Amino acid sequence: MKLSIAKSELQKGLARIQAIVDKRNSMPILANVMIEATEEGSGSLQISATDLEVGIRSRQDADVSEPGGLTVSAKTLYEIVRELPDETVHLESTANSFLLIQCERSHFKLAGTSPEEYPTLPDFSPQNTVTVPSNVLAVMIERTMYAASTDETRYNLNGVYLEVDSGTNQLRLVATDGHRLAMVENEIPGELSALQSGVIIPRKGLAELKRLLDEDMVDEIDLAFEGNSGLARGGEVTLVMRLIEGEFPNYQQVIPGESTVQVIVDSEKLSRALRRVVLLSSQRSRAVKLELGEHKLTVSSNNPDMGDARDELDSDYAGEAISIGFNARYMLDALAALQVKEVWLGLNSDLSPAKVKPTNDEGALAVVMPMRL
Repeated sequence: MKLSIAKSELQKGLARIQAIVDKRNSMPILANVMIEATEEGSGSLQISATDLEVGIRSRQDADVSEPGGLTVSAKTLYEIVRELPDETVHLESTANSFLLIQCERSHFKLAGTSPEEYPTLPDFSPQNTVTVPSNVLAVMIERTMYAASTDETRYNLNGVYLEVDSGTNQLRLVATDGHRLAMVENEIPGELSALQSGVIIPRKGLAELKRLLDEDMVDEIDLAFEGNSGLARGGEVTLVMRLIEGEFPNYQQVIPGESTVQVIVDSEKLSRALRRVVLLSSQRSRAVKLELGEHKLTVSSNNPDMGDARDELDSDYAGEAISIGFNARYMLDALAALQVKEVWLGLNSDLSPAKVKPTNDEGALAVVMPMRL
């Protein structure tokens, strides 16, 4: 392998795979990145990485003199390239699997391995893909992924559930960890019937997809799910992942019906009040109390070892007084994910889950379970 590539192109491709590479020692080869030069002349450099659950493959423009490939430490190569001058980088592999790196007067010789030793990314070529606007999908992921469980014993909750309503052309994402739930749905232009419905996308795969969407590389992204594999493709970047096998719980049972108490509050002011009041809450439970009274919302906490805190906000509520306890972090996560100026809160009783919605978007919903105080 022998090629020349712009430093910015190489750095961009290597930065993209840093979160994928497995830094654990179970399979040391998974800490490597596969680099392959294709087509002599005006060819490309293919950069691939996988942790056996999620994989990314991208193509970067390069001037290829000799095709070939090898694998090297992903972290070390990225750190080297990041510190190089903003000039053309020359890469060359040796017969004993070393990678020679040269940029202006800087020279490196990095130990590598043969490409045959690297696990291959799943060869997933679905028959049908569905095109989704990148900005829409990015917002949908942002508004749901935070609620996915991190408890490895609840494997079926360690991701985001995706389903399609082909009748209304709605794409829906749902996540829950048993303490809160996030759901968002959007009408997608085009035909959605080709997209497999009822799949659970792993949290790590979704995080990598969100990272790609945030690059603003393309306006649309192709999605496909088949069996236990998922694919997302945008421009010259392909993301493949292994889907979570299992049954997602009936989330509709968790969502409360009509709310007897409804109030609209300023999202930023509520977030600030929660962040202040939680400072004197129990370090373990992060419990705070929300009390609704005549045109007033009070946020308070009490910790016998530290003291208590209280913050008041104006509200448009004019009904009977009601109080309810929450884990402040769950409410803050929901407000941060929705990213809107005002939110609508729907309550029923001190033992009923609370609903949180943007006032300007009926398709997004967060549900937070109450706490006994």
